[in-house]
Amino acid sequence: MATILQQLNDDMAEVVQTVRRSLVQILNGRGGAGAGTIWRSDGLIVTNAHVVEGTDSLTVSMADGQNYPAQVIASNPDLDLAAIKINARDLPVIATGESEALRAGQWVMSMGHPWGILNAVTGGVIISMGRRLGEMEFRNGQDWIAVNLHLHPGHSGGPLFDAQGRLVGVNTMMNGPEVGVAIPAHVVKRFLQEHVDNAVSASAPAVEVV
Repeated sequence: MATILQQLNDDMAEVVQTVRRSLVQILNGRGGAGAGTIWRSDGLIVTNAHVVEGTDSLTVSMADGQNYPAQVIASNPDLDLAAIKINARDLPVIATGESEALRAGQWVMSMGHPWGILNAVTGGVIISMGRRLGEMEFRNGQDWIAVNLHLHPGHSGGPLFDAQGRLVGVNTMMNGPEVGVAIPAHVVKRFLQEHVDNAVSASAPAVEVV
């Protein structure tokens, strides 16, 4: 049993180290900070809309300590999703998983910078996924992931990932003391395809979707 547990611990630690390379901290110039995940190696980063809203001064701090100014490319407050861009190349990118295949009880982990603690990890299980959580209907008619995770300020925009280190969601908020909510990866992909992949260039003005 001890050997099995040690192997599990080693495997999880390796997954966390891999995901951590694509995790960034986003400073909004107002004293606030959130997290983000490198989506493309050319500097495209996914985070929450509420992390970047209301500011023209964004700084992205990388896992290796380098800092870059960032520009908002697209933002959707209803989905609480934003895409930002930094001038960098050959960045470590997180793999994406199949969020539509998630099941209640599946183990997932989350990473961010809660209360200023950098690269903090927490783990739990999927509670449910869809447009409702019990009697509560999620906003905007979109799919959401409810997870048994302790999310705090600073987790916002960080990755929710499975046991293979694949991104299955983006952290967004708490919905009670034992329930965190994340945006599924398939919703993130659709947002990026509609509002980033079709952009004429990374230097185009930010698109706010209403």
